[in-house]
Amino acid sequence: MSGINRGLKALQRTLNSDARKRAWHYIDAKDLVVGRLASSIVPLLTGKYRPDYSPHIDTGDYVVVVNTSKLKFTKEKMKTKTYYWHTGHPGGLKTTSPEELKQKGKDSEILARAVRGMIPKNKLRKHRMLRLRLFDGEEHPHQDMFDIPDPAS
Repeated sequence: MSGINRGLKALQRTLNSDARKRAWHYIDAKDLVVGRLASSIVPLLTGKYRPDYSPHIDTGDYVVVVNTSKLKFTKEKMKTKTYYWHTGHPGGLKTTSPEELKQKGKDSEILARAVRGMIPKNKLRKHRMLRLRLFDGEEHPHQDMFDIPDPAS
């Protein structure tokens, strides 16, 4: 093995080591625009802000977003935007809008779809999306990860 390849292997070992701790980021989505918020979440999930970023290694962090029920769209996108997916059966093209998702109580799915569309389409996409934690209200089970004062006290 040449010296260059040995150096690359050593770099991969250091990036994959268990010493790398993932940070936790807390975002309050109250009155924020969906697309702009999603574009600020993606670098945190992918780890692009880190100096040791490498596209083939998952170096991203955890992101906890609260108050997803209070997200906003610009202009009339809440009514006019359409999400498409196909069931795999003939004639199985399905559609929905953010307004319909909101009526069904799936407010966090609106942000999840926006973030999923911005993350690179590769094998790491599913693992990165698992680190995105979305909550409709203020309460979430990850309180101990942050030094946020309790609003009730």
